[in-house]
Amino acid sequence: SPTTNPSACRGIMAMRREKSTKGAGGKAPYRHLGVTLKHGGSGRDYGQHLLKNPLVTVAMVEKAALRSTDVVCEVGPGTGNLTLKLLETVKKVVAVELDPRMVVELQKRVQGTPLAPKLQIIHGDFIKTEQPFFDVMVANIPYQISSPLVFKLLSGPPFRCAVLMVQREFALRLCAKPGDELYCRLTVNCRLLARVDHLMKVSKNSFRPPPKVDSSVVRIEPRHPKPEINFVEWDGLVRLCFGRKNKTLPAIFTTKLVLKMLEDNLKTHCALQGTPVPDMPVKDIVMQVLTAAGLEEARSSKLDIPDFLRLLAAFNAAGLHFT
Repeated sequence: SPTTNPSACRGIMAMRREKSTKGAGGKAPYRHLGVTLKHGGSGRDYGQHLLKNPLVTVAMVEKAALRSTDVVCEVGPGTGNLTLKLLETVKKVVAVELDPRMVVELQKRVQGTPLAPKLQIIHGDFIKTEQPFFDVMVANIPYQISSPLVFKLLSGPPFRCAVLMVQREFALRLCAKPGDELYCRLTVNCRLLARVDHLMKVSKNSFRPPPKVDSSVVRIEPRHPKPEINFVEWDGLVRLCFGRKNKTLPAIFTTKLVLKMLEDNLKTHCALQGTPVPDMPVKDIVMQVLTAAGLEEARSSKLDIPDFLRLLAAFNAAGLHFT
């Protein structure tokens, strides 16, 4: 019989061990500080992409212009690379983490250190939990909750600013200007309530495991005071406008579906106020409003915040509402 080669046997066993650790997608799961980060396949996938580049961490802390008396909120702290930098700088850090494994790792990293009393960990989903008090938010947020997180922030209690790591395209949408290809409902709604600045681009290689796309850091500074409008009605208007943003406003607001909605809302508001319903057809009222506002040829993709505010005010003055 042939002689067994010990080196070959060890190589085969190593290949088998490597194969057994690979997930359903054929890629070995990433490990960071003893935590296996799984993407795809079976089991719970929290979508973590942990920031491993210390230069980016330092830059985020610097861009937040933190004070020693600040309370900082961090959503998705992971294993705590950014958290530790924040704890060294501010009075207190409130870390909101959904993954129980990360909660344990974060506790371990500060346990027995002078930083431990300054850290409060909330185990839960930031979107579903009551928003804690904080002065500033600094976070590498889970990308799948970017939009709901931003609007929860802007509709909640006041804070000074938020410095957030987000997907690059999401950042470009937040910062887009009228006429840009990525100018959208998200842009307008966010800019109504806050000033947004793009701070820096971050390579996907700065994360473990690396995401499929590059990221960006943005600074969001809420407007004080908030604009005095019905945000639900505002969003109803903007939703219609950006459903077909390159069409003219008459083409958007004179479709049968939209006219029916406006007519029903007009009747409801008139009934609530005890006033008669106007004899003029709703389509004529719409065109009268657009013409008087000088927007009969305008397209949503080219309008800025003051234009949308003026449009909403003109519709409301004519008795037309979007809620």
